[in-house]
Amino acid sequence: MVEMSNSQSKTDVILIGAGIMSATLGALLKELVPEWSIKVFEKLESAGEESSNEWNNAGTGHAALCELNYTTENADGSIDITKAVNTNEQFHVSRQFWSYLVKRNLIRNPHDFIMPLPHISLVHGEKNVNFLKKRFQALSELPLFEGMEFSDDPEKLKEWIPLIMEGRTVKEPIAATRINTGTDVNFGALTRMLFVHLEKRGVEVYYKHHVDDLKRTDDGDWELRVEDLDTGEVQYHTAKFVFIGGGGGSLHLLQKTGIPESKHIGGFPVSGLFMVCNNEEVIERHHAKVYGKAAVGAPPMSVPHLDTRYINNRKTLLFGPFAGFSPKFLKTGSNLDLIRSVKPDNVITMLAAGVKNVPLTKYLIQQVMLSKEERMEELREFIPTAKSEDWDLIVAGQRVQVIKDTEKGRGTLQFGTEVISAADGSVAALLGASPGASTAVHVMLKVIEKCFPQHLPEWEAKIKKMIPSYGQSLRNNPELLREIEYSTAEILGLEVARSLELAGVGI
Repeated sequence: MVEMSNSQSKTDVILIGAGIMSATLGALLKELVPEWSIKVFEKLESAGEESSNEWNNAGTGHAALCELNYTTENADGSIDITKAVNTNEQFHVSRQFWSYLVKRNLIRNPHDFIMPLPHISLVHGEKNVNFLKKRFQALSELPLFEGMEFSDDPEKLKEWIPLIMEGRTVKEPIAATRINTGTDVNFGALTRMLFVHLEKRGVEVYYKHHVDDLKRTDDGDWELRVEDLDTGEVQYHTAKFVFIGGGGGSLHLLQKTGIPESKHIGGFPVSGLFMVCNNEEVIERHHAKVYGKAAVGAPPMSVPHLDTRYINNRKTLLFGPFAGFSPKFLKTGSNLDLIRSVKPDNVITMLAAGVKNVPLTKYLIQQVMLSKEERMEELREFIPTAKSEDWDLIVAGQRVQVIKDTEKGRGTLQFGTEVISAADGSVAALLGASPGASTAVHVMLKVIEKCFPQHLPEWEAKIKKMIPSYGQSLRNNPELLREIEYSTAEILGLEVARSLELAGVGI
């Protein structure tokens, strides 16, 4: 390994990791301050290969239209829709920014990354049907969820989800909600498009370069130690601002910053498996994202769903996820990742989380031990006629759930997306999982607000050009919502794509 110091390597912004979050932040900053220099370091050979990859289930259009775990039932029986509303609004922010980029030909062929697709929630049993009915009543009153339908009629469900209803003996109440304005988003394809755009705008992207350390310099900048994985050469790069967007690998680098905000934070890795259909006839008989309810003790990321997906412009069908455990923080990580993340300041936090989450640990062990046929039995809860030979098992990506001390106590396991930033805004790190990629633009705008407050007065007008709803609530402004929904659908080709599909024209 050859150590080299490069005094010419100073830059304004460094992004660590070539995933959807770095791509989004880079694209935003290049619109706001095109003169700023930006470098990206990615240890793999290309962009979007870890959590953002389409085969790693990195968000597929989470707008809270069908994800039942985004709405919870209160003790008095009412439904808390706060997370669903917030997530839906945040997804609209993403759609506005993508539309801005497409309209200006900064990225092209939107149907390569976004397609229209119905979103459906499906439940069984009287208790769950009552919950779904109350959820429907609470959401369908809002313009954000306009067009949502509810049915507990098996004959109607045969029209909505024929593959799921075929061969099903209905012995208990069954119900579903459907909304046709949902989408499927290929975040791997979108990430790659954004990096092509960034490189055209002068962003320097270094693949097969691993950032293994960073520290503050005397003048307040950050110095990164970067290894070129092809040559073994070690380089040093400095920047005024660093964003750590390396998926599960972000935690290690955040800890190395030494900032106070990095203390008492740990990570719990959860891996995933999916069943993917290899029978074209079966794939063509299903056209929706269908979400059920998670098993008792299962993490929210394990909510079972049968998803139509568009990958490489081909319709595919996936079922899962089946949770698993690996000590790796990245799919391409090390088996020592978990152990290395335990530090003197977070060991109590980690131990407390272990004590609190014994049921989760048992659940993960049970999931790991499942045979293919046992997984097929779970699939048959969705598709009664499913045949083992029509389905293959694939390994999805790694997720690292954040563990931190909160008002609920020490070692609380978090299931959302978290941004940790220094008080002076010089460094920020992204941790966590779902809804993740779907809300990337909202999350990166929060990074900009936190880390560049001095620039916001001059940037606000430009941000509003890119995201017309910026600073406003779509929930409380139905006229603006409808205007945005119509314009983004038109620009992203969602209405055209849908009409072509119904006409039998392949896309």
